[in-house]
Amino acid sequence: MATEDEHPRQPDIVAMLTDQTSACKPAREAIAAGARVRIFDGTAPHWMVAGIAATRLRRTLARGLQEITGLDETVEILARHRGEQLRTGTIDPADRVWHYELYFDATGTELLACSGVKRPSRHNKH
Repeated sequence: MATEDEHPRQPDIVAMLTDQTSACKPAREAIAAGARVRIFDGTAPHWMVAGIAATRLRRTLARGLQEITGLDETVEILARHRGEQLRTGTIDPADRVWHYELYFDATGTELLACSGVKRPSRHNKH
């Protein structure tokens, strides 16, 4: 049987979003409007998490098709955490216009960065 120690309460993400990146304010607003917040169990090595963020930034900038916020700042912040294990999470607003990624230290107690990407509009596709 699981104990409380095995399943700690989810941290207060709104309080953790303290303007680490430009995506923090809209992410806080999304949570206040009822967004779904998920923090994933387990950790991943820095190279994997930072590599995915850097690739996402390069591809987004090269294509120029999607609006992003805080992703360039996130890549810079994650570069300072080489060799560490990181935890990730997401914020999915009810309106599904934006999607936010959260990046934590290995314990999930320190939010390092937040980035957001505007989802393509179905109405704009040809």
